[in-house]
Amino acid sequence: MRGHHIKLFHHRHKDASHSCMELKKLLIRTVGKKIMKPMARMTRGMTLGARVAVINAEGAVLLVKPSYSRNWILPGGGVERGESMEQAGLRELFEEAGIEASGPLKLHGVFSNHKNFAGDHLACYVLRDFKEMHWAPDHEIEAAKFYHPSNLPQHVDNGSRQRIAEILDHKPISQNWTDA
Repeated sequence: MRGHHIKLFHHRHKDASHSCMELKKLLIRTVGKKIMKPMARMTRGMTLGARVAVINAEGAVLLVKPSYSRNWILPGGGVERGESMEQAGLRELFEEAGIEASGPLKLHGVFSNHKNFAGDHLACYVLRDFKEMHWAPDHEIEAAKFYHPSNLPQHVDNGSRQRIAEILDHKPISQNWTDA
């Protein structure tokens, strides 16, 4: 009988955990920029994120299309407590596009993102050695696709566009995530 209670508790706990994650995802999707950014600003003096420019053998770069924006961006996201910037980049890359690093990430730079979000900083890494794992669109990321730099989609966020030009066209590196 005791084993039955443990299984029931585990099952309920697993369902509750799943429900919390779904609620968090729904909140991000529906009110992300309007409510979550100001809340983050009130609870954190500075925020830190990581993006990864994944370049395939043909020289194409991976972009993801978030559900909450019309712009395509380099995959990445916020650094969680206890996580390094590199770990955050790798975690976000796998979550958002099913990409797993086979080789090392190379730090491209650390950028101020003050124009978009006061106190925000982004590290950008480059990855050329990777494996594509199973991935499917979800509530946060609608699409993940490789694009040749001369044929990027119309709506690519300015910071991602600048990093691509710096990395692939050897343009001067800015201190800001976006200069536009």
